[in-house]
Amino acid sequence: MNGPREEIARLRAELGDLGVTGVHEVGDDGILSVWIGLVIRFRDGFYRWQEGPVKRRHLGTDPGGCAIRVARRYAELQADVPSWWEDLARILRGDAAEDYP
Repeated sequence: MNGPREEIARLRAELGDLGVTGVHEVGDDGILSVWIGLVIRFRDGFYRWQEGPVKRRHLGTDPGGCAIRVARRYAELQADVPSWWEDLARILRGDAAEDYP
C-alpha cells in the first residue's frame, strides 16, 4: 500500500472514471474534497469520508468500491441539495458561489 497522497490520487482517478469531476485536493495531507461538505482522507489503511457529522470508511485496498459509494452519495446530493448547503456555501465561498456546489 502507498502513502496517503498516492492512495487519494488512486481514488481521484476512480472517481473521474465514474464521471465525478471537480474533485480537489485540499492541503498537503491527502484530503480530497468531492463536494462542499463531502471530504475524503486516507488513514490507517482506510478511506475515511465524511459528510457533515456522518462518517464512513472503506478498505484502502478497494479504491474502486469506495469511489462507487462516494459517487452514489455525490449523485444523491446533486439531485436533492441539502437545506444546509446554501448557508455553508456562503460562509465558505461567499455570495459568488451561488448555485455551484
